[in-house]
Amino acid sequence: MALPTLPTRPVADPAAVVQGERYRITVLTEGLLRLEHSPDGVFEDRPSTFALHREQPVPEFRVVDRGTHLEVVTRRLRLTYDKGPFTTSGLSVAVLGAVTTWHSVWRYGQDDDGRNLGGTARTLDEADGAVPLEPGVAGRNGYAVIDDSTSLLLTDDGWVAPRDDARTDLYVFAYGHDHAEAVRALYAVSGAQPVVPRWALGNWWSRYHRYTADEYRALLTRFRAAGVPFSVAVLDMDWHVTDVDPAIGSGWTGYTWDRELFPDPAAFLADVRERGLRVTLNVHPADGVGPHEEAYEAMCAALGLDPSTRDPIAFDVTDEAFLTAYLDVLHRDLEAEGVDFWWIDWQQGAHSRVAGIDPLWMLNHFHFLDNARDGRRPLTFSRYAGPGSHRYPVGFSGDAVISWASLAFQPHFTAAAANIGYGWWSHDVGGHMFGAKDDELATRWVQLGTFSPVLRLHSSHNPFLTKEPWSFGPEHAAVQTDFLRLRHRLVPYLHTMNHRAAREGVPLVTPMYHRWSRHAEAYRVPGQVAFGSQLLVAPVTAPRDPASVTAAVPAWLPDGTWVDVLTGLVYDGGRELVLHRDLTSVPVLAPAGALVPLDAADVPGNDPVEPHALEVLVVVGADGTFTLVEDDGTGDGLDEARVARTPLVWDQAAGVLTVGPVAGAHGFLPATRTWTVTFLSVADEVAPGATVEGGAVDPVVARTADGRLRVTVADVPVDATLRVGLGPAPALGPNDVAGRLHRVLDAAQVGYELKSRVLDVLTSERPLHVRLSHLAALDVPPALRAAVEEVVLARATA
Repeated sequence: MALPTLPTRPVADPAAVVQGERYRITVLTEGLLRLEHSPDGVFEDRPSTFALHREQPVPEFRVVDRGTHLEVVTRRLRLTYDKGPFTTSGLSVAVLGAVTTWHSVWRYGQDDDGRNLGGTARTLDEADGAVPLEPGVAGRNGYAVIDDSTSLLLTDDGWVAPRDDARTDLYVFAYGHDHAEAVRALYAVSGAQPVVPRWALGNWWSRYHRYTADEYRALLTRFRAAGVPFSVAVLDMDWHVTDVDPAIGSGWTGYTWDRELFPDPAAFLADVRERGLRVTLNVHPADGVGPHEEAYEAMCAALGLDPSTRDPIAFDVTDEAFLTAYLDVLHRDLEAEGVDFWWIDWQQGAHSRVAGIDPLWMLNHFHFLDNARDGRRPLTFSRYAGPGSHRYPVGFSGDAVISWASLAFQPHFTAAAANIGYGWWSHDVGGHMFGAKDDELATRWVQLGTFSPVLRLHSSHNPFLTKEPWSFGPEHAAVQTDFLRLRHRLVPYLHTMNHRAAREGVPLVTPMYHRWSRHAEAYRVPGQVAFGSQLLVAPVTAPRDPASVTAAVPAWLPDGTWVDVLTGLVYDGGRELVLHRDLTSVPVLAPAGALVPLDAADVPGNDPVEPHALEVLVVVGADGTFTLVEDDGTGDGLDEARVARTPLVWDQAAGVLTVGPVAGAHGFLPATRTWTVTFLSVADEVAPGATVEGGAVDPVVARTADGRLRVTVADVPVDATLRVGLGPAPALGPNDVAGRLHRVLDAAQVGYELKSRVLDVLTSERPLHVRLSHLAALDVPPALRAAVEEVVLARATA
């Protein structure tokens, strides 16, 4: 079997190159330079694990040779170089555009004073809170550097070669505070994120547990009865034989089904697929292939070994013949039985028999390319292996400790990964090991998972460490179930963002400073994220206060008007604030003009296919557009002949949402769809109506208890135009301050008389400053006072 290869364009346009005897400077983009120094005057043009596409459109730049030194100037940067070996005094890049007063000059070999905004880390194994992050391409000083001097090189035949370690190969990003553009430059050179399969965006069930086939089937049946959807079934290591002779291996590595647990693997996998789930199996490949494996003799034949010796075959990722047989012999038959992709659980470090060859990177790269064979959309599940790893999603972040500190770090960890282009982290939702049972912590982790790139429940091998919702108290089980359903309802939005990530270079989850880079507040909320193009999420990562029964989370709202899509509370932006939520909710905020498509099913199915009924959340107050992107699930997702796009346009002046008609391929879509347009917190003074292809229809109109206005039109052809209107210039309604205050106070664990006094004070006709000063004089627990103040101060109209 020939090894698969990536498409590459590794040789830069000569017009972008400034070269001397021992140096080469390549202007890749107006903000990205490749700087090479070679003592022997030989330079590297093969693709590396980081840089696949050095051939880029040549940006406008000028070169000034002042004899003793060179200057290379673009719109974004000025390089100064003395033409000698790279030194701190002889090589610098100044970021143009007044990024900082004095820190915006990168000098070779000089520390960045901790101003890099961080990228990600190889793993969260055993992490109990924050871990150090490797650098990303975004920095407060306006620059960042990727040192590519020691990375592997890719050869034309699909194999790899180590570097000559005497050469220096740097990529200097000088994008100022345009962090999102720096990430797009990374993708331009390193390759884009792929479109992940739609089914990967649903919930993943995983548990390190010695399941039998019947137990696993019974669990899936119970999930279905409880209305808890899952789209991916993860089988940890006990799927294979683990009781082996220690002389052969540890039992962690295996490729042979344990027939005591799974007597008919193909039938089991077919049953799981029939239930709407895809399957991944865990592999720890470090121990190689023992003689007890069913594939042992075939591996010996592929490698020219004598099977009669019964000697274990060592794992050697540096041996091309072994890696070819590893994929072709060990995995192919299992995939034919119904395994969709592999969980590559490599924990043995970054070293191999050949210096510079990281087994983790090799496994990620070759498994991913192999999974793409026969035109399939590829997926792997493994740890991060350095810059360029974004090409091989999904990331497995490892075995974090079960603690509030771990939960508090994960939103920042997930968002900062966008700074190195790594957009598809999957965490062990609920934490992996140690810690103590804490139903509230587990529930908040599920809520974080709902608004993470991939939601995967997982836990260690402990009989008390279970993640099924019903294993928690009734209050927590109900909330977890609601959010697991919400995750599947979000798939139309998530899959559109999946395409956006691959085509436009914007990860699903990004730090606030990617969009608001010149606002100091955006850097002060590392746990608050942009979740796609329409939503901001401030995950709750601390326990509830016992008096207010709410948890607090610091947040920042940019200018404008914002609506919490889960609670309907309307906020004036342009401020930092502390948000308070009970167990049922987390802050998920959308600006005026936001459009968010959802699966309309209250209880979605396991396989998140293109739905027959869709709901669109609309926040009135400004114009808005959104294009729903769907595809037929084949190929890499980038062939426009297989993609359907349904435009959604909100015209604020007219008060009309226009849906469709679909553009592109749509034979894989339902012929007709039911659309529910849900206007969040809209004022009462509206007149709902609808037309299909210009003809009036009678929609079903309903007001919900939480202030949503729902307008439903059934059986709309996908190639027709639907218009749902409210009348000219609809406005957001006022917050129901009295009602919300009553709900907060009713839940509060404080005295009844105090509750009554607080409600009377805050709902009186007195001026706002009088009410708040009166509240301050009452003996109200601080957390409860902050929670009620949030309601009163959410909007100026309060």
